[in-house]
Amino acid sequence: MLNQYRLHKLSLAISLGLLASSVNVSAAQEEQSEIEEVVAVGTRLQGSAAAVIEERKNQAFVADILGAEQLSRTGDSDAASALRRVTGLTLVDGKFIYVRGLGERYSSARLNGAYIPSPDLTRNVVPLDIFPASIIESMAVQKAYSPNMPAAFGGGNIDIRTKAIPSEFTAGFEVGAAKDTSAGKGFTYKGDDDGIPTSINAAIVQYRGDFSISNMIARGNLVDNENGTRSEQAIAMNNQLLKSLPRDFALKEESLDPSWDVKGHIGNSVEEDLLGGKLGFLLSGEYANSWDAAERKTAVIAQEIQDNCATTLNSAQDVSRSCFNTVKHSTTTTENERYNATLNLGYQLDTHKVSLMNLYLRDNEDETKVSSSESPAGSTVFTIVNDGRANRDHEFNLEQRTLTVTQLIGQHTFLDWWGIGADWQYTRSKAETDIPTNVEFKFRDNYDTSGKYLNSQITGDDNRAIYSYTNMEDRVNSYGGNMTLPLTFEGLEIELKGGFDASDRARVYNTSSFAVNNGTGLALGVATDPLLASSYLTNDFIDGQRILVDFNEPSAPDADDYLAAQKINAGYASFDVIYDNFIRVSGGVRYEEFKQSSIGTSSLIFDKDDLDIYYNPEKIESGSIHQSDYFPALSLTYLGGEDYQVRLGYGETIVRPDLREVVPVSYFDPLTDIRTFGRVGLKSSPIKNYDLRFEHYGQSGDSYSIAAFYKDISQPIETVLRIGDEDYSASFINGETAKVYGVEAEWLKDLTFVTEGLFTSGNITLSDSEATIDPSLAGNLTNPTKRMTGHSKYVVNLQLNYDSVDGMHSSSLVYNMFGERILAAGVGGPDDAYEQPFHSLDLVYTWYPDFNSNVKFKVKNLMNEDQEVTQSDVVVRSKEVGMTFDISYSYSF
Repeated sequence: MLNQYRLHKLSLAISLGLLASSVNVSAAQEEQSEIEEVVAVGTRLQGSAAAVIEERKNQAFVADILGAEQLSRTGDSDAASALRRVTGLTLVDGKFIYVRGLGERYSSARLNGAYIPSPDLTRNVVPLDIFPASIIESMAVQKAYSPNMPAAFGGGNIDIRTKAIPSEFTAGFEVGAAKDTSAGKGFTYKGDDDGIPTSINAAIVQYRGDFSISNMIARGNLVDNENGTRSEQAIAMNNQLLKSLPRDFALKEESLDPSWDVKGHIGNSVEEDLLGGKLGFLLSGEYANSWDAAERKTAVIAQEIQDNCATTLNSAQDVSRSCFNTVKHSTTTTENERYNATLNLGYQLDTHKVSLMNLYLRDNEDETKVSSSESPAGSTVFTIVNDGRANRDHEFNLEQRTLTVTQLIGQHTFLDWWGIGADWQYTRSKAETDIPTNVEFKFRDNYDTSGKYLNSQITGDDNRAIYSYTNMEDRVNSYGGNMTLPLTFEGLEIELKGGFDASDRARVYNTSSFAVNNGTGLALGVATDPLLASSYLTNDFIDGQRILVDFNEPSAPDADDYLAAQKINAGYASFDVIYDNFIRVSGGVRYEEFKQSSIGTSSLIFDKDDLDIYYNPEKIESGSIHQSDYFPALSLTYLGGEDYQVRLGYGETIVRPDLREVVPVSYFDPLTDIRTFGRVGLKSSPIKNYDLRFEHYGQSGDSYSIAAFYKDISQPIETVLRIGDEDYSASFINGETAKVYGVEAEWLKDLTFVTEGLFTSGNITLSDSEATIDPSLAGNLTNPTKRMTGHSKYVVNLQLNYDSVDGMHSSSLVYNMFGERILAAGVGGPDDAYEQPFHSLDLVYTWYPDFNSNVKFKVKNLMNEDQEVTQSDVVVRSKEVGMTFDISYSYSF
C-alpha cells in the first residue's frame, strides 16, 4: 500500500500476516518481526479487530477483512460460518455466501489470489464450508471492483489467505468435543463405498445399456435348453446383476456419538549460511467427526388454498381442507468426517521471498433419510387417516469431496530499481466429488383403522429402488503476476501497477443410475418392521420373482453426463494517486477474454452414430461462450486526516452462467431439493456497480462506517419453476433487468466507561432488489416482477465482547439474523416461497490459564431456533437445528 508507513506500529505488526499479497511488506518484514511478539499480550482481541480495520482503511477499494483472532473470537469452525459476520453477508445451506443480497452466483472465491475448482456438483462457486478455520490467517471480502479482481464480480470477491510460515519455532495442538441437542438418536446403516460393480459395468457394454429380458435374449443369443427357456435364462442373468449390487440397507435406531476433533501444527524458520537467507516450514493437520439428526417437513402447497386451511393431517376434516398437495415428514441422520493437512515451505533472502504450499482437504458426508409422505390432494390421493396408507422412502447418500492444491508464490522488492515490487503465483488444484452410495427405496406403508403401522410393500411397478453413482473431477491451473512501481514527488504519491491473470479449467461429470423394477405387476410384502424394509432384496426374495434391474440412462439425445472446459486470459493496468494526503484517486481497466464450452454426453455411446448425436458441431457451439471485453473501475477517496475518509467508487463487471446451467442435464439442487434442468443459450449478465462510503476512525480503535450501494444488472439469470402433479421442476432464463440497492453500517466501540475490557462491534445492512422477467418466458410464475432470489432486505450482526484486564478471560455474545429471502419463486397462483429469518445467538468463552494454553467453551443457537420456509403464509418446509455445546483445549509450545 502507498501509505503503509503511516500505520501505527502496533497495528502494522498485527496486520503483517494479513498482507501476504503486498510486496512492500516483504521488504519491511525483518524490521517488524520483533514487534509481532508484542501483539500476543495486551488487548489481545480488540487490538486484532482494530488492526483489521486499519488494513481496510488503507485499501484503495472498499473491502472487509476477517482476521484469525476474529474467527477464534466467534468460534466459527469454517470459512462459510465465519463470513456471515461480515457486513452484508448471509450464509445459505451452511456453504454459500450471499453478498449484499445477491445469490452465490454473484460472489467468487480465491485462495491466496488464485482461482480454485469447486467440489460442489451443481455450482462453479466453491462451497466455503470446506475450508476449516484452523488453516486461515485472514479473509478479505472486496465489495467494490478493482481491475486486479476477476471480471466475474457481482456482490464481491472473497480471498482466503492461508497461514504463513512462522518467523520462529511454534508448535501446538487442540482437542475438542461437542454435542448437539437434536442429535440424540438417529438411524444408522452398514454402508458400501465400492462403487459400481465390475459385472454391471461389463453388462452395460455387452447389452448396450439395455437390461430388458428381450434384449438380453437377443444380445446373448439365448436358446431354450436344459437350463430353462430363453426367458428364464435371461431373468436369471438379470438377477445375478441385481445381486452384485449392495442390498443390505437395514436401519438401526441408536444413540449418536458426540462430535470430536483434534488438530495440531509445528513450524520454524532458521538461518542458512550459504546465501544468508532464512528457510522455514509450517506443517498442520486436523481431523473432525460429527453426528447430527434433524426432523424435517417438506410440502408442495395446493394450487388453491382455503382460508384457514389445515397444516396437519390428523383427521378426515384436516384432509378435506389441507393446505398441501403432498406432505413429507423425514428424519435425516448425518455423519460428517473431515480431515485436512497443509505443508508450507519457504525461503527468504533480503527482500525476496518464495513459498510452496501443499493443501489437502477431505470432507465425507454420510446421510440417511427416513421419510413418510401423504398426498391429500395430489394426482393420487392417499392419507393414513382416510386410506390407511402412506408412502415410505429410505434414502442413503455417501458423498466424498476432496480438494488438493499445490501453490508456488513469489514476492520480490527491488530496492535498487526504484523500489519496484513484483509478485507471482502458479497454482495447480483439483476438486473431486465421488458418490459411491446413493440409494433410494420406495415402499407403501399400510395402517389399521386406528393408525397403527401394519406392514410395508413394494407396489407392482418400476423404480422400487434406484441406485445412483456419481463422480465429478474439476481441475484448474491458475497463474498470474503483478508489478508495482511506487513514485514519490513533493505532495504526491503514485503507484503504477500492471499484471496478468490466467486460468485453465476442465470438468468431467459422470453419473450412472440403475432401477430395480417389480415386473410381477403385484404388490409384494417386504417387511413388518419399517426399519428392516430396505433390506428386503435378499437372494431368496429375488429368486423366483420377476424383480429385475435396468440401466436407468436417458436415451439419446438426452444426457445426464457432461464435459466442460473454461479458459480465462486477462491483463490489467491500474494507478493509485494520493495528492497531499488530501485526495486519493485509484482506478484502471481490465481486459478479459473468457471461453467456456459445456456439452452433455452419455454412457450410451457405442458407435459413430451415437458419437455424432452428442458431439455434433451445432450442439457444441450452442453450449459455448466466447466473450472478451474491457472492465473499467474508478475510486475517489477524500482523506479527512486521521479521523475519517469518504470513498466513491464505480466499476463495470459481469456474471456468467455456471458450467452446468448451459447444459440440458437434470440434477437435484441441494439448496431447494428441486429437480433442475440446465438451459442452452443462457447469456451473461453485465453489471454496473456504484459505491459510496463514509469511514470514521476514533480513539482506542473505535470506528464506524456508513455505506450506500447500487447495482444495475442486465439480463440477470433467474430460476423459473414449473409445477407437476406432486412436485416442482426448475430451469433458468435471462430476465430483462434487475437492480439491488441499500445501505450498510458497521462499528467497533470501546465500552471502557462501563467496565474495563468491554467493547462491542457489529453491522447492519438494509437493502432491496427487483428482477423483471419477460412474462412470455416466465412460464406460470406468480410474480414475473419480484425480489431477486436469495435476497434479504436486512442483515444484522451484533457482538458484545469482553477481555479481562489480567488477560486470563475473554468472552463474546454473537448474534446474527437475516430477513426473509426468496428460496423459490411461486407458480400457478401461490406466492413465492420465503426462507424465514433465523435468529442465531452464540456464546463463546475462553479461559487462558497460562501463556501457552486456553480452554474454550461454545454454545451455538442459544435460542434453539428452527429453519422454516413459508409460501402464502403457510410453512412448507421446516428443519430442526438444535443447540450445540462445544468445549476444547489447546496448548502451544
